[in-house]
Amino acid sequence: MPATSSITAASTKANIMATNIDSWVLITGASSGFGEEFARQYAAKGHPLILVARRLDRLQALAAALQQEWGTRVIVEQADLSDVAAVHALHASLRERAIKVEILINNAGHGLQGTFLDTPMQSALDMLQLDIASLTVMTRLFGEDMRARGHGKILLVASMLAYFGVENMAVYGAAKAYVLRLGDALHREFKRDGVTVTSLCPGMSDTGFAQAAKQKITWGLKLLMMKPPPVVRAGIRALHAGRVSVVPGFNNKAAVAMVWATPRWLHQALFARVMNS
Repeated sequence: MPATSSITAASTKANIMATNIDSWVLITGASSGFGEEFARQYAAKGHPLILVARRLDRLQALAAALQQEWGTRVIVEQADLSDVAAVHALHASLRERAIKVEILINNAGHGLQGTFLDTPMQSALDMLQLDIASLTVMTRLFGEDMRARGHGKILLVASMLAYFGVENMAVYGAAKAYVLRLGDALHREFKRDGVTVTSLCPGMSDTGFAQAAKQKITWGLKLLMMKPPPVVRAGIRALHAGRVSVVPGFNNKAAVAMVWATPRWLHQALFARVMNS
């Protein structure tokens, strides 16, 4: 019986690999956090991967692990996507190699916590360059390719903060509001061309983002904290179901629902307290 089960599992894995053999998934910010988890989950589904980030050593280690576990084809691309020229170079390089991206996971992003006037101007502008400008260019370039083929999927990683204006994370929240509203509009525009656009709006997650953003982990945020796997699963399910957006986690959904159910002054004040004390 165990031998039969093993053969069945191997057969199922082989069938998955065969089905998705040409469905390349491009994941930005793939060296850690959500990006790394997207790579693991899509590898398990049999998709070949294009992993993009600045940290080459992390990408190579992840690629080796995925190839060993799943036999996944993996292309590693070291790039600083905060430079729009690097986005164009990445797109051109893949096109020259006739690699067609079927699924784009626009995950690369950066955050900062601090008062607006005390945050260095260049730090805020660098964040906007990556979170808004580069994401927009990635979506435009690969979206054009998908439209020409008549199919494809794009996931934009926004944030639950897209629904709130939160003190001490003003620029980041505003940037993610742009991502969410861009996704809302493109969901309808791209649908006419057979391309799905979905926005993922995670809340506080155990990805290392908070440390990089110098974000204070308050007691309220600890209550909302989620691990990456269920967040990524929710994003993949929503994307492949053709949904416009998704907020993973019951507590996060409840927080977003509060936006529509309470006056702005109340939920803004409440969430500012959760984020900062």
